[in-house]
Amino acid sequence: MKILTTFFLLLVSISAFAVKPEPEPQWGFFGHRRINRLAVFALPAELIPFYKQNIEYITEHAVDPDKRRYATRHEGPRHFIDLDQYGKTPFENLPRGWNEALAHYTDVYLVDLRGDTVKIIGEGATRFENDRLLGAENNRSIGMQGISAKDYQTFYNQHIFPQYYEDIWQVEPDSLAKVLGITLPCRSIFAKDRLSEHGVLPYNLLHMQRRLTDAFYTRNVAAILRLSAEIGHYIGDAHVPLHTTKNYNGQLSDQIGIHAFWESRIPELFADKAYDNFVGVAEYIRDPQAYYWKMVLESNSLVDSVLLIEKRLKQSLPQDQQFCYEERLGVTIRTQCTAFAQAYQEALRGMIESRWRASIQAVSSAWYSAWVDAGKPDLRKLNFRPDEKELEEIKALEASLKKGKIQGREHE
Repeated sequence: MKILTTFFLLLVSISAFAVKPEPEPQWGFFGHRRINRLAVFALPAELIPFYKQNIEYITEHAVDPDKRRYATRHEGPRHFIDLDQYGKTPFENLPRGWNEALAHYTDVYLVDLRGDTVKIIGEGATRFENDRLLGAENNRSIGMQGISAKDYQTFYNQHIFPQYYEDIWQVEPDSLAKVLGITLPCRSIFAKDRLSEHGVLPYNLLHMQRRLTDAFYTRNVAAILRLSAEIGHYIGDAHVPLHTTKNYNGQLSDQIGIHAFWESRIPELFADKAYDNFVGVAEYIRDPQAYYWKMVLESNSLVDSVLLIEKRLKQSLPQDQQFCYEERLGVTIRTQCTAFAQAYQEALRGMIESRWRASIQAVSSAWYSAWVDAGKPDLRKLNFRPDEKELEEIKALEASLKKGKIQGREHE
């Protein structure tokens, strides 16, 4: 099944009742493509010629991050963040910096000489009150009580963070013992990440912004276009309320299918016909970290309305007025009726159009800000032609997509 539906995903096989063929790229990507395309026309005069010259690439490759979800388990978390995992707004227990957040939500385990595994750093870390493991002279807790936050962050950055994309995070016992100031007789030490499973969207946005700025600075036209297309995708995701909650598809409130309804079905029906897609000129982003966190927090503030209004509307209408059958690419699918979608959109009082327009403006602003931060390089002489490496990467994404198995949590 399609999972982790991205912003305004045109995947109309949105319920268990839909009859769907093998995954087809052209089914799923209306919204991301449209947002990137419209963002080009919000750029200032200095940037419009370059982006218009490459508008087809920017449009088509807006969907590459979704395709990559079929290739690597590391891609899925970049599209969402379960903010309600961290308490209530403003989620003060969740550090806004990437390395700090990872360190805070990484647990460290020790395998003692008997082969028993115990958590020594992290939530609920074991307090050692006997001498079996460490000896009587070390009769105290190992965990964070024995190391300052600053020292641990330095240790984490040097010894654990570089292993982020590895399957197992190994920790050299001597390196940790040195920081803790105690002896650690043990078989091994390893660390586990508790952050990524709940999404890293705002951290990824800041990372992408920096990469795009670097691409402008080095005048790497292939990287500029690829990163421009892909940051547009993630910005689109960040404007969808259901990309910021554990109840991302209504599975916790008996509303399965609401994700695609909100971000796919409604924009498919109304974005081109009824939305005002002229959003003004891009603005410079002075503090990207604050900007992207504000973006996801605003989306999260809308989650309750998205869910409650849909539930009330369903209770007020008979089933045969909610779902209809349509034919798409020769396949009959069951999807929300146009009148039902119109009623939901109206009940939301313009929320979806507002987030759609904000996405367009934000994508354009991200491109513009990266260019400014790179020193406003002259782009007039930059011409793009995909090289062999670029073409091979595109082929690899398409091959992964055709396999039809997303690596990550199921969404629809």
